[in-house]
Amino acid sequence: MNAWAEGNACQLQYPLNIELKTSNVPSGQTSDLATRLETLLNAEDRFSLHKFNVVTGTVSTNSALTVQLDSSSANSPAKATLRSWEPVLDVSHQLQTPEDLQNTALFLAGQIFEVFEDESAALSHLLDGTPFSGGRQAMQLSVEKKQKLDGRTTRAFKPASSYHLTFSLFTPGASPSAWEIDQALKEYIQPLLNPLSSVSKFTIDTQVQLYAAFSPSISGPVFDEDRNRWSLHYSDLTGFVNAAEWPLSPGIGSGPTINFVLYHPSADKAPLLIAENDGTSWIIPQWGAVQIHNPPPGQNTTKLTLEDLRPDMLVFADQLASLLGVPPSPPSLSLRISSLARERGTALILSASSTLGALSRLTLKLTSIEIPTSVAKSVDETLTRLDRACQDLQQGNFQSALENARIAETEVEKAFFEPSMVGQVYFPEEHKVAVYVPLLGPMAVPLVLSAINQLKSLRDRKKAKTG
Repeated sequence: MNAWAEGNACQLQYPLNIELKTSNVPSGQTSDLATRLETLLNAEDRFSLHKFNVVTGTVSTNSALTVQLDSSSANSPAKATLRSWEPVLDVSHQLQTPEDLQNTALFLAGQIFEVFEDESAALSHLLDGTPFSGGRQAMQLSVEKKQKLDGRTTRAFKPASSYHLTFSLFTPGASPSAWEIDQALKEYIQPLLNPLSSVSKFTIDTQVQLYAAFSPSISGPVFDEDRNRWSLHYSDLTGFVNAAEWPLSPGIGSGPTINFVLYHPSADKAPLLIAENDGTSWIIPQWGAVQIHNPPPGQNTTKLTLEDLRPDMLVFADQLASLLGVPPSPPSLSLRISSLARERGTALILSASSTLGALSRLTLKLTSIEIPTSVAKSVDETLTRLDRACQDLQQGNFQSALENARIAETEVEKAFFEPSMVGQVYFPEEHKVAVYVPLLGPMAVPLVLSAINQLKSLRDRKKAKTG
């Protein structure tokens, strides 16, 4: 337990397989290029947490990135394009002479660094100041970069194996009373959930609430005569959701609920915008997001069509990614989700190890606490899962590492908050004395008086015998 708490049980390392594919390049040159590229990648201090392994040909599905090099255009400028939905980097670079090999390797290394730069910064920031930093010097990050990383962590939900998504349409009147939400979810949200299913599972429900009044805790909206619109101020946003009257369930099932509220203002209070930035949407950290759907002037529809919902769903998709902690870069969604899996696995290992240390210190400090068998089993399972997670990380099996780390976190939390142990922690020996003294006190008085009388009687008998 202490070995994990002190960061000595595992050396966190993130091996990344880079698959290099070339066209119109002899195999010998491809192998030479791969060797040069791997040397350049692993020589960069900023990426000390990563270990790059550049391979040629076809490898297993755990490749972090595939580089597709086209050297057929001799005089065209070098360029690189990252595919949006695949972990593939398409590169065009001249490769005609031996000197071009090193130039190509340098160009490829620079492009790969750009792909994984944000992930390296996030992992370094996550490990900074923890026992698992391993004495490595943290990446030098600007104050702005640290604030962005902290903000992403604060905004996102705690890692969970499943989430429930609730999409709600609220309107202050009787219309719109319907929306083509099923088609909109299929068109704009499901393409994001499909790749995210490797990290967590998702369930979805929808609802429509008519005659939904503003929360009485906000002062707005107020009418801006100069701009002929209604405005909300930043101070109104935190209290915009009318928790007392709007039927928003705090949780369904075992996982946390992420709420998405689409508010359709009445025609006499539209358009409704945020005064400070002219925006119509905002995120409520670790709760969900709100989007205002301003109808076109003069429109009084009873149903929101798929086309009406399109801009709102695109905003919700971005907000969902933020609430789940998906990194904002690189452009490839597949790579961002892979980075999320590595970051989550690391965060869960750190959390489980810290809780193990707290549990160890607790049992050493309060030696009178009886350790239940269930706690011992949970601790054993936690240690086993942490060992497996560490091995998976070092072997590049990041999905398996995430799953083992998630189980370890669940088991150690269950052990730490075992009801019978919690009761003992908050009922120490001093409290037992305070409880039992009022009960034993009345019994002790006659016992003490009786003992005194017996002692006096014994003394009198001894005097009578000696007298």
